[in-house]
Amino acid sequence: MSQVREARYTRLCSTKNILTVNGRFPGPAIKVHKGDTIYVNVHNRGKYNITIHWHGVKQPRNPWTDGPQYITQCPIQPGRSFRQKIVFSTEEGTLWWHAHSDWARATVHGPIYIYPKKNSSGYPFPKPYAEVPIIFGEWWKNDVNKVFTQFIEGGGAPNNSDAITINGQPGDLYNCSKSGTFKLNVEHGRTYHLRIINAAMNLILFFSVSKHNLTLVAHDAMFTKPLTTSYICIGPGQTMDVLLHANQNPNHRYYMAASPYSSGVGVPFDNSTTTAIIQYNNQNSTPSFPFLPRPNDTKSAFDFIRSIRGFPKENPFSCPTDIKTHILTTISINTFPCPRGRSPSSCQAPNTTIFAASMNNISFVTPRTDILEAYYYHINGVYRKGFPNFPPYVFNFTGDYLPLELNIPKKGTKVKVLKYGSTVEVVFQGTNLVGGIDHPMHLHGFSFHVVGYGFGNYNKSKDPHNYNLVDPPLQNVVIVPVKGWAAIRFRATNPGVWFMHCHLERHLSWGMETVFIVKNGKASNETLPPPPPDMPPC
Repeated sequence: MSQVREARYTRLCSTKNILTVNGRFPGPAIKVHKGDTIYVNVHNRGKYNITIHWHGVKQPRNPWTDGPQYITQCPIQPGRSFRQKIVFSTEEGTLWWHAHSDWARATVHGPIYIYPKKNSSGYPFPKPYAEVPIIFGEWWKNDVNKVFTQFIEGGGAPNNSDAITINGQPGDLYNCSKSGTFKLNVEHGRTYHLRIINAAMNLILFFSVSKHNLTLVAHDAMFTKPLTTSYICIGPGQTMDVLLHANQNPNHRYYMAASPYSSGVGVPFDNSTTTAIIQYNNQNSTPSFPFLPRPNDTKSAFDFIRSIRGFPKENPFSCPTDIKTHILTTISINTFPCPRGRSPSSCQAPNTTIFAASMNNISFVTPRTDILEAYYYHINGVYRKGFPNFPPYVFNFTGDYLPLELNIPKKGTKVKVLKYGSTVEVVFQGTNLVGGIDHPMHLHGFSFHVVGYGFGNYNKSKDPHNYNLVDPPLQNVVIVPVKGWAAIRFRATNPGVWFMHCHLERHLSWGMETVFIVKNGKASNETLPPPPPDMPPC
């Protein structure tokens, strides 16, 4: 049973109420075996509507309890409950759960451990001595709901967080935080399984451990070829399974640290560093600090990201090569003119405008009833088909000087309908409208192969020749490089309604999202079943 309720927490010298699950921040771990189906009873004892999303769980034929507000369900209202079915299939490693309504996920989140099937040979790496969650987050001194409403009402950017956290603690470098710093006690010669989750709202992060290498073995609960590195770069929503071998001087202590990667010129961000401590013995020596790339070091970020390789021998499905549906979508920051009748001083984006974001020039408008119900029961007027396969305006997407009239998108609730079984390629093309920045793009209901990255404008005649079709990693979030592109492929074999959006929460709030509707196949196991009886009402 999971109770969503408020609890008092003290961080950074001040105390406030935060929304939690069972009073815990981060929330409790869910532990399952590969292929399990479980049920979680979510009771909303808070003051606001809530939904819970099981991030990266593909939920085959079960979008009804996937969780995004007004996409697959209406929210669970205060005082109500919803029994959510979670269907695990091919996932193995680490995922996470989080709220998917407004900005509640800042404190409503927790890990999911997915162990190998019972009686199987185990993970495809030596069994570690212990497993440890490493969950990154962001902390605001102010009420997160106020941060959300202020930036939505003002039309500008949200206030930056006051701290980055590891397992809910800011660490030694922040005021009033040293006593709570997370400490990992290790034994020399042992190997530790770090289950790393970036639950931060708006920050891609670099992470490193002083004098220790890290070995990546899975990404988004899909195995990778082992990759040994001195640092990782992880986007919001992404998870990584990393092995740490405790092989350094046991008489010293060592910081693990995370700091932002933020490429947007002039885009403010929380440029601070969170720390935790690895200690072999309970001594009090000053920990050594790890190397972390600079915040604008795009080369270091993508040197790591592009070095990740899938593990075809261990992965559940092959990369599609015969693509039937090609989609090229721009992902842009935009602005709308200050609405009539509104004071110009209340429009806080540049030139007295309000910020927006879009995919293929459509800033998504979230309906007030859910799209899945409208699709299943053929209810008109909730969404429109016809999300474009190609940008409506072709220009130098990543150019430095772009006409201001391109900044203004259209508004709409347009979805893309896919035939069951179709092979799909999506190329995300970043633009420099308003300001270029990296975008962690997440697709619900699928793991996709990341087949290519590039900087500049995508060239459909040249760039596919450089795709990795041999061992592309399987992920559910892909980081699209600043002023660049990323290409993914998947098979549309999961019928239902599936959300696709930027996992930078401010961009999601501004409209950088769309919906895929996968039609039913012919067989009964290719068809969307009816909803559970206790779906939350709107």
